[in-house]
Amino acid sequence: MQRLFTLFVVFFWLAVSPLVVSAEVVEHRLDNGLTVLVLPDQRAPVVTNQIWYGVGAMHEHSGITGISHMLEHMMFRGSEKYPPGEFTRIISEIGGSQNAFTGPDFTGYYQVVGTQHWEMVMSMEAERMFGLKLTEEEFQPERNVVIEERRLTREDRPIALLNEHFMATAFFNSPYGHTAIGWMTDIQAYTLEDLQAWYEMWYVPNNAVAVVVGDVDPEEVIAAAERYYGPIPARPLPEIKPRTEAPQRGERRITLRVPAEMPYLIMGWKTPVLLTLREHGEDSLESARDAYALMVAAGVLSSGHASRLDRELVRGRELARAANAGYSAFSRMDSLFTLSAMPSTGTDLQTLEEALLEQAEVLRSEPVTEQELQRVKAQVIAAMVYRRDSLNAQAFELGMLETIGLGWRTIEEYAEGIREVTAEDVLRVAQKYLIPDTRTVAVLDPLPLDAPVRESTAIQAQ
Repeated sequence: MQRLFTLFVVFFWLAVSPLVVSAEVVEHRLDNGLTVLVLPDQRAPVVTNQIWYGVGAMHEHSGITGISHMLEHMMFRGSEKYPPGEFTRIISEIGGSQNAFTGPDFTGYYQVVGTQHWEMVMSMEAERMFGLKLTEEEFQPERNVVIEERRLTREDRPIALLNEHFMATAFFNSPYGHTAIGWMTDIQAYTLEDLQAWYEMWYVPNNAVAVVVGDVDPEEVIAAAERYYGPIPARPLPEIKPRTEAPQRGERRITLRVPAEMPYLIMGWKTPVLLTLREHGEDSLESARDAYALMVAAGVLSSGHASRLDRELVRGRELARAANAGYSAFSRMDSLFTLSAMPSTGTDLQTLEEALLEQAEVLRSEPVTEQELQRVKAQVIAAMVYRRDSLNAQAFELGMLETIGLGWRTIEEYAEGIREVTAEDVLRVAQKYLIPDTRTVAVLDPLPLDAPVRESTAIQAQ
């Protein structure tokens, strides 16, 4: 399945421009703690059925990194009612599609089916919430699949590997220092007992959000959720110890030397997110102002041909083949504001790094123009409108916001938050967060493509 790639694509556009979802969302809480969100949309006889669990890479510890992703794979390998492969066969037989995803903050599963089938797939999803059947016979080959996935998406992809080591360098004790797929040595050491314990610990209704979007009646969906999910008992959830990142007191650097075609550069600064800002402010929208300003700042630097990085570094001075800025406000813990670039032929990494830092410094020293501000705001609002055409996208946003603790109603303030960002806000957050002492820099220094690489000497921290 294309789970990991789907996840990255989905969360890129969710981070940049969440949707405007109609106020017709119906919310219901079952006695066992399960949250049900229903959004009727009768434009087509199609329904998206999703279940989100509040467990992901951030809940893991050293030795079992990636186990949430491993369990996601095993959810397709058979339950008490459905033998291995049967769940997938049924979805295919009714002309539906399905997938799953694991991220830092959650794990989720979804099906897209015709209107007449949504109740059946809800019942199937509920069954594997409590009836998953884990066996060595299914576990061993599926672990090999994950090992190969790790090789294909990390070891064989230099930029992805660089990003992984960049995050591990930026975050010392925050769980965001490891990726959802986990480290190879941990994957190889998983046991069936590890998976069983993780499943029993986190796959409970009081740690889940069911989302149904499409051609449905909310009352019927809630009644079905009561029938299928309602009998599943709640269980106490583990206490999550604080894992707040230790203050960074100076620039960190790492160089990755592996066979690759081109060098690459990533730099990032520690930044808060909507949830952590709200935790320290009384007024929701006002306390979140920094996050919205950081979103706009990223858009000013990187949002099409008119953005600064493209205009100055790619097309103007031709220092980079590509350059991007990134910031996501949608996570449980503090994150990063990033700049990344691939140098053009003839440009060395030092020159490219100086050019990126120059753009960050301009953002810190001069207010953005009114034209830039309006362009970015218009792009964000337009993206909201266009993406309402996707049932899956609407469901993803509802589930994501609810599961990470922001609540789905955050959607209602998003447009206002973006519209209220001023040039002074962008200048202020740039000066506040884009500072040398919280910066981490990662460089891909390519070896020849036919060069052998020893894992123990491939990484050089500086």
